[in-house]
Amino acid sequence: MAQDIIEGVNPTRMELLTLKDRTKLAEKGHGLLKEKRDALIKEFFDILDRVKGIRENAERSLREATEALVEAQIVMGDLAVRKASLSVKESIDVDITSRSIMGVSVPVTNVVMDEGRSIIDRGYGFADTTIQLDEAAKKFEESVKYLIELGEVEKTIFLLAEEIESTKRRVNALEHIMIPRFRNTEKYIDMRLQEMERENFVRLKMIRSTIEKKQEVEEGLAEKPSNVPDLRV
Repeated sequence: MAQDIIEGVNPTRMELLTLKDRTKLAEKGHGLLKEKRDALIKEFFDILDRVKGIRENAERSLREATEALVEAQIVMGDLAVRKASLSVKESIDVDITSRSIMGVSVPVTNVVMDEGRSIIDRGYGFADTTIQLDEAAKKFEESVKYLIELGEVEKTIFLLAEEIESTKRRVNALEHIMIPRFRNTEKYIDMRLQEMERENFVRLKMIRSTIEKKQEVEEGLAEKPSNVPDLRV
């Protein structure tokens, strides 16, 4: 056949029934994979909408933090700012877990952050610092929180995009290769079985015709007249 079929298949009724079961299973899997692909795509765009807002917040916060830091450096001097930064205590704890989106494990971050930290909480003193430094520290702490959240959603988008692409390849393979091949093979086996039935029918007719002719000859010999003279010497 010109159409693509499974190689080495035996044209039997048992093989045809087995192949029909495989076709049904492939069609069911194709339907489930399409549903999974569509759900992943919806989730992907839902999260994509969040990314823009989070990125804008992170960029704004970093810009404001940088401006406040520059002002602190101008007022205090670069060396004094560096000295104060060495005294800063850690302020953020990040707990990273995961959740499943249609079988895809994506990260979930839980940021534990002290709200309204004072100068003492940060670790540097009043003497050699200014309000500009306090503002810069506050903005950078806020920026870190946004950046962690941005990292979470961007990683989620990356993992979902990979799974969507993988699922699309499997859907296309079933839709354009496997299922058509199964169906073409079913047609091929069905056609071969019909041909074999026709061949068997013709063969049986020939055998029957031969038997009938033989019976006619035997009946003709049996009906030969008994008064025919014996011509033997």
